[in-house]
Amino acid sequence: METKLMIYALVIFCALLGATGQIFFKLASEDINSSIVSWLFNYKLMIGLFFYGIATVLFVVALKFGNLSILYPIIATSYIWVAIFAKTFLGETFPPFKWAGLLLIIVGIGIVTR
Repeated sequence: METKLMIYALVIFCALLGATGQIFFKLASEDINSSIVSWLFNYKLMIGLFFYGIATVLFVVALKFGNLSILYPIIATSYIWVAIFAKTFLGETFPPFKWAGLLLIIVGIGIVTR
């Protein structure tokens, strides 16, 4: 049971890292244009790719110890983290229906991982 809990925690950590990468992608999008140079030398994009890459590698490690059908839905917590981070760091607004949708994601994850 302890190993299972550690794997779940690792996958949630992967979701956090992936969500962090998404925030950096959003920040990077403000600085890019049609020039390839603006993409290659965009440090926000590189940071986002770093976080996303680490999340992917750690998720592959987690898959060694668990079922894809159980662990992949936990990655859906990234939707929750992105929403929280977007509100906190980007100042995005969230109407009640968006919060209700996030609650449904949480309930769905709980059902699938049982």
